[in-house]
Amino acid sequence: MYKILASLLATFVLALVLTPLVRRLSFRVGAVDNPNARRVNRVPMPTMGGLAIFVAFNTTNFFLLRDQYPLKQLVALLLAQSLIIMTGMIDDIFELKPRQKVLGITLAALVVYFIANIKMTTLTLPFLGVVSLGWFSLPITLIWILGITNAVNLIDGLDGLATGVAIIALSTSALTGYFFLNVTSTFISIMMATLVAALLGFLPYNFHPAKIYLGDTGSLFIGFMISVFSLYGLKNATFITLIIPVIILGVPITDTLYAILRRLLNKKPISQADKHHLHHRLMQMGLTHRQTVLVIYGIALIFSFISLLYPLSNLWGSILLTVATLFGLELFVEAIGLVGDTRQPLLNGIKHLVLKVSRLFEHK
Repeated sequence: MYKILASLLATFVLALVLTPLVRRLSFRVGAVDNPNARRVNRVPMPTMGGLAIFVAFNTTNFFLLRDQYPLKQLVALLLAQSLIIMTGMIDDIFELKPRQKVLGITLAALVVYFIANIKMTTLTLPFLGVVSLGWFSLPITLIWILGITNAVNLIDGLDGLATGVAIIALSTSALTGYFFLNVTSTFISIMMATLVAALLGFLPYNFHPAKIYLGDTGSLFIGFMISVFSLYGLKNATFITLIIPVIILGVPITDTLYAILRRLLNKKPISQADKHHLHHRLMQMGLTHRQTVLVIYGIALIFSFISLLYPLSNLWGSILLTVATLFGLELFVEAIGLVGDTRQPLLNGIKHLVLKVSRLFEHK
């Protein structure tokens, strides 16, 4: 245990030392975000910060914690990570098209599926029992990795936002996996803790006012690793093991799903960027940059606390918890106008119901 704790501290320090070096490298290779209508930065900002996290994370895994992991999976994961990092670095320097980024993520996901042998194979459904996924295993695993990776990528819009949300999500996942879900291999929790340590070392440079951005190098890498870590608990997925990572990742998943819905309703391409994401809406409501980030951290913590209730609940308790969470989430989304100021079906329904009940009492 002392060795693991010392290794986590070393990871933190290494990320702290590497980040300024990566910052200089970003300027040198042209990985810079210049101000424009979509961006919140007003001066050129170096990106590619995820490279420091990647190096710190893997240095610890291969040199300090090597005996904690199965070598084949460690090497396979490094290959997959390298594909993601290359995709992100190329995008930060030259700006890839969305389909080119999807190709890079898909190649890395195929390495995870075929070489690392990390995949969904069965699904246990309430009242139906165990269902073998068969050949559906591959597309479902790929969709899961692509979805989570892109969800984290999309929330990387403010200083420290994706980094902090990832720290909260990974810390919760590590605790849940270690203490509640009886994951067969504890090394997953150790690996998640190592990534948290690397992110903590990067955060001082990334929090507002940021000195360096994650860039796609970082946001794709973090999202990809979160998706892969969650697959360890989803190999033989149950309702509980499936819902917990979805709840833990409530912030990026909610933002992504409602962004897709918003664009479909407005008849715009799904890949078209806009300024109506969660962080944009909160800032448009009058919150400062830092306040917005802290509010979203708070929302992420609420999702994390909710996720911790699932292992303590029975099936019906979990179902009711899910319904209550979705109900509260929809109210919040409509209140801040995440889909649009005029699209508030649940709020309008509640108002209509309240008026109807009040009129009944007035007649009496």
